Amino acid sequence: MENASDKPEGRRAQKRRETHQRIVDTGLSLFLRHGYEATTIDMIAKAAGISRRSFFSYFGSKEDVLLARVGSGFPEALRLAMAEQSSQMTPLETARQCFIKLASRYETDESAAVDRLLQSTVALRARKNALFLEIEQTLADGMHALWPEQECRTELRLAAMAAVGALRLALEDRRNDDDGQPLEYYLDRNFALLAELS
Repeated sequence: MENASDKPEGRRAQKRRETHQRIVDTGLSLFLRHGYEATTIDMIAKAAGISRRSFFSYFGSKEDVLLARVGSGFPEALRLAMAEQSSQMTPLETARQCFIKLASRYETDESAAVDRLLQSTVALRARKNALFLEIEQTLADGMHALWPEQECRTELRLAAMAAVGALRLALEDRRNDDDGQPLEYYLDRNFALLAELS
C-alpha cells in the first residue's frame, strides 16, 4: 500500500522534472532566436516563469541548459546498442552498426540547430569535444564487454578512438554538405576508409 508521504514526494519530483524540461526548452528557443551569447540567464528564467534563484537550483549556467540537449542521451543509447551486438563481428563493424542504428538522433532539425550553437563559442566547442570523449569511453567499455580478453584492451581502445573519429567526421561532413545525404552515407564511407587503412 502506498504511503501518504510518498504522494507529495512524487508530485514534487514530477514538478521538478517538468520545470527542468521547461527551462531547457525555453533556453533552446531563446538561443536559437537571439544567439547563445546574447541570451542571458535572466531572459531564460523570465521566459520559463521562474526566478533567477530558482534557475540556479536546476542549472549552474546557461551552458548547462544547452548541454542538457546535447547528444540526446546518445552515450546511454550507445551502451544499450553495444550490449546487443555479437562478438562475431569486428570491433569496428560493431561500432558502425551501433552508430547507424542511432543515426536518427543526429538527423533532427533540433540536433542540427544545437550543433550550430555548439560551434558558436570556444567553451561550447570544448564541451562538445568532451561529449565525444564520453562516447569513445562508452564504446570502448562496450567493446571490452564483448571481447574481455585483457591482452586486446589497447586494440579495442584504438578501435573505439578510430570509430568515434569516423563518427565525428561523418557529422561534420553531413553538416557542411549540401547534398542532403543521410548520416549513414557518411558513416559507411568513413568506416570503409578505415577498413582500407587496416
